[in-house]
This record gives sequence, C-alpha cells and structure tokens, in this order.
Amino acid sequence: MARQLLLRLRNLVILGVALCSLGGGSARAADAAFAQFVASLWPEAKEQGVSRATFDAETRGLEPDYKLPDLLLPGRPATGAPAQAEFVQVPADYIKEASIVRLAAHGQKLIQQYRPALVEIERRFGVPGPIVLAIWGRETDFGRYALPYDALRVLATQAYVGRRKDQYRTEFIMALKMLSDGVVSRGDLRASWGGAVGLTQFLPSEYYKHGVDLDGDGKIDLWHSVPDALASAAKQLANKGWQSGVRWAYEVKPPANVDCTTGVPEVKKPIAEWLRAGFVPVRGQRLSAAEQQPASLLQPEGIYGPAFLTTANYFVIKEYNFSDLYVLFVGHLADRMTSPAGFATPWSASQQLRSKDVEAMQKGLTRLGLYADKLDGKAGMQTRAALGTFQKKAGLRVDCWPSESVLQAINAAR
Repeated sequence: MARQLLLRLRNLVILGVALCSLGGGSARAADAAFAQFVASLWPEAKEQGVSRATFDAETRGLEPDYKLPDLLLPGRPATGAPAQAEFVQVPADYIKEASIVRLAAHGQKLIQQYRPALVEIERRFGVPGPIVLAIWGRETDFGRYALPYDALRVLATQAYVGRRKDQYRTEFIMALKMLSDGVVSRGDLRASWGGAVGLTQFLPSEYYKHGVDLDGDGKIDLWHSVPDALASAAKQLANKGWQSGVRWAYEVKPPANVDCTTGVPEVKKPIAEWLRAGFVPVRGQRLSAAEQQPASLLQPEGIYGPAFLTTANYFVIKEYNFSDLYVLFVGHLADRMTSPAGFATPWSASQQLRSKDVEAMQKGLTRLGLYADKLDGKAGMQTRAALGTFQKKAGLRVDCWPSESVLQAINAAR
C-alpha cells in the first residue's frame, strides 16, 4: 500500500510538471514530462508480465495526442466526447433508417456465412447470433470501418491527461501486455478515440476477461477472426448477466395517461402489470411467455416517439456501451436481420438542446433536489424523469423532454 501511494505521489508530481508545461511552456518540455510519466509505469507493467524489451521498444518515441477528445488540458476548454461537442443527437439522427436497412441486409448474409459459429455462440453463451452481429455492425460496420488511432498513443494520452486517468492507466498497461504476449502486432493495434480495439471494440482489459478462441486455432484474435470476435462479444454479455431466451425489449403503445417520470431503471414491474396498465404491444403479439419478466419503461423522446418495455438484457447491452441510443440501435438492427418491420411509432422531429444546456438543466434539477445523477450533458433516463418531475411541480405540460422553455423555467425556479 505504501509503495502504491509513493508511486501515485510521484506520478502526480510528474503530471503537475507536464500540466505547467502545457499551460505556458514548450511542447518539448511537455513531451519530456509525458515520456517521464510513461517511463514511471514500468513497475506496474512488469507486475502484469510485460517484458522489459517490449516496454522499451513500444514506448520509445511515444508522443501524446492532445487533439483527442475528453482531455483536461490547462488553459484550454474541456473537449468532451465527439458526440457531445455541440449537439446531443436525437434518436432519428442516431438510428437512421437508411443505415439500419443497409446493415440489416448485410447482416442477413453474415447470418448464413457464419451460421455454425453463431449456433455455437448461442449454445455456449445464450446470446442470439443477430445480437452479436449487430454489435459488430454498429462498432466497425462489419469490419469495413478502419479504426483511425494508434491504440498505445490513445491510451497513454488518456492515462496522462484524460478524464479517467486511473482507468486508462490500466488499459495502457494491458495493451502493452497484449503486445508482450504476442496477442497482436503494433500495426494491428488500432483504436477508436476511446482506446477500444478489434472488430467488436474491446478495451485491452476486456480482452483478458472475455476473450474466446472459437475457431480453435490456439489464439484469441479479435482483429482477423470473426468467430473469435463475435464469441468474445457474446461472452462479455454473458459475463455481465445476459439471460438466455429473453428479448432485449418490446415496443409498446403507452396509454394516453402515461406518466413518463416512471421511465427509469429503478421502476421495474412484471410485463403483465404493464399490460394491465394499458400498454399494448405494437404489433399485437402475445407476450404470455414473457409476462412474468420484469421490465422498465423507456421513452427515449419523452412522450414523443416510440416507447419500450426494456428487459434485463437491455441493460446488459447497455453495459457494453452506456447509451440508450446505442442499445436501441443494436437491438433494432438485430431484429431487422430477421424481420423487415421498423419501429411502429416513428421518431418525432424533436430538437435536442446543446449538451452544455442539458448539463445546465441537470445542475438546476440538482439544485432543486430532483436529480442526483451525473452532470454529463446527456439527456438520459434519469434526466428525463427528473425534468418530468419538475414539470409536474411547476404545473407545466409533462413530456419529459429537454427543451429551451423547460430549461428557462428550471433556471427561474427557487
């Protein structure tokens, strides 16, 4: 414990020097401090089994990338994640019908191409083939999207001046371990801005937790082996609680008097109870086999647009990527691989507030004692429910959707 504390203090000193350099010193001084920071990670890398030869070879000449998003740099505004830079996307922008049609058509071909692997994946992990194919499609366009960044550089930079330094410190060391273990070549270790790698976008630590050698060649290859990548995604879902035989969600038509403030994960009821309250499956399907499953209400656009009863598996996919729109995209794409039917209720043409305004709304709701979640500028379930509660108290129309008028009312409230 004392050794870890000393290491942390030393690294904080190194980071402090670097931050001063970034604020007013030369780029050369900043890079020297970055190099010192990376060098200080050797003891931790050694503990994880990274060879000295690999550590030296892979970190020699490594430079930070200060153009990455989500960094905290002195004298510069916080960059935020790319999707939050100016506008938070509304569902119609994120779940574009043309994209779904294109990916679903290709996914149908892949179901046939990889049928033996997908059958084995569902047998072993309980995850249907279309679900893992949809994750692959969303993450890298079925491998056709070339990841743009050098993973080591991304992870080192995020460990150095990112918002989640401790997490990325671990991921950087695990990426070095992957190289030391011969898992992947440096040339293939390409990443998103967040440091995820491979066909189905795993962080390096996830490779060691969830990786599967499904094709039986003696190695886990998330870059070139589609069976390995899909099986690893399925194992990750299974390890996070995937329930075999349970759908991800059911689209429903809510009753006219629906209370959108109940659309939070904490409000769970058996599907039968939701049905008795007037929620109707949009396509008239019988849910008798699922009536005892607990589900939560999801209204991504408040009272506008489609509504869903989300099962435990919905939240398992959300553990893969903590975004409601991501889960809706993956779940709907998986459905479209086996059925041509789109959403029964169309997305509305609603406008979304800028992320800074959503964050201001969250701060106002926190001040009023109505919100206790993250101040992240994302209009998720908790934010929508909290603003709906405010609308109730203020005598406004309750639609659980962030708008300029509601923000003004929150700011004026005491």
